[in-house]
Amino acid sequence: MTIETQSKRVLFATVGSLGDLHPCLALALELQRRGHSVTIATIEYYRSKVESLGIGFLPLRPDMDPTDREMIRQCEDLKRGPEILFRKIVLPHLRETYQDLLEAAAGADLMVAGELNYAAPLVAEKLGLRWVSAILSPASFFSAHDPSVIVNVPWLIHVRKAGWRAYRAVFNLGRRGTRHWWDPVRKLRRDEGLRPDCDPLFRDKFSPDLVLAMFSPLLARSQPDWPRPTRQTGFVFFDQHGPNAEADRKLAEFLSISDPPVVFTQGSTAVHSPGDFYEVSAEAARKLGWRALLVGTDAVPGVPSPGILALPYAPYSQVFRSAAVIVHQGGSGTTGQALYAGRPQLIVPFGWDQPDNAMRVERLGVGIHLPRSAYSVNSATAALERLLTEKQFSERAAQVGEQVRAEAGLTSACDAIEAHLST
Repeated sequence: MTIETQSKRVLFATVGSLGDLHPCLALALELQRRGHSVTIATIEYYRSKVESLGIGFLPLRPDMDPTDREMIRQCEDLKRGPEILFRKIVLPHLRETYQDLLEAAAGADLMVAGELNYAAPLVAEKLGLRWVSAILSPASFFSAHDPSVIVNVPWLIHVRKAGWRAYRAVFNLGRRGTRHWWDPVRKLRRDEGLRPDCDPLFRDKFSPDLVLAMFSPLLARSQPDWPRPTRQTGFVFFDQHGPNAEADRKLAEFLSISDPPVVFTQGSTAVHSPGDFYEVSAEAARKLGWRALLVGTDAVPGVPSPGILALPYAPYSQVFRSAAVIVHQGGSGTTGQALYAGRPQLIVPFGWDQPDNAMRVERLGVGIHLPRSAYSVNSATAALERLLTEKQFSERAAQVGEQVRAEAGLTSACDAIEAHLST
């Protein structure tokens, strides 16, 4: 570490799920190891998790529960989920978030902000503070050159066949329809004497200083219409958990058997509103006669099954490498861990960036996907049979895993942050 980057004060500002928090924790711990003073500003719900790691914590409103089943259910509505999140959960508390973050950022040398923190660009402008935006999935870039599956307008992906200019024209027409969502941001900007022109979702969430694209180029490569100061680092993982002797013992015994299980999980958010995912998954495993690990539930649904273990939590870094197939929701962090493990995947997307990640995993040749509405015992069994018996999936997944493990996303991201601190 150079002299110029010693003892800098770095503030991480994020709201959302554990999927949003975990990369910040990984970056914060590494920057602390490199000698920097680090604080994480996030919702009160995560205070104990942050402080238990020896990282400074400051609360950001809204004081929400990210595990609330009804809130998650509404946000996963494929048509209205984005509008519900922005207009009913995040933006009504924008002024409170701004006030909290303005206080938290005082004296910081640099702010690293997650994309759901729409107060961050305002605070950076108000304080003249340099900042970095952390982007976790390709869908967040809204590229016309490499279009994503946008959850509330999935038909738009088919316009890509007409070329990027046609896609951009149609996309911009639809973009106008969401302009009124961001009126609270415009009002707060006027009240604070900031520039009134803004585009929070499509432009302003990207820092003019540095954008970190924290996913593998195997999932999506840099495109001409990504923001210019973008550095693609690869995935950044955090997988620490508190000790649980009984669960750890059960997991160790289960994984010690030579037969690799199918691992079923719903990530950190969908797990709180899983529908019949675990019931279908357990029955599909029984039908296949295959061992299964259900991560995110404390009981095996249906008839007792000695070959099926259910655990509320298990570290992905441990269980994914031991899996025959990984079945998951397609969140960016879970997808990254599955690619890193080098195992075939069956993705059952619930919403947000998940359908796009599922499409990209299929394009890579390492897995297949089923829509949530089509996930049944018969469809899951048929999909798993393909992934377990058709060798091209396991061979390609192993190849991709080697490449992802070589990317060193955490080191690359922290190097980029430190280089920015030294300028």
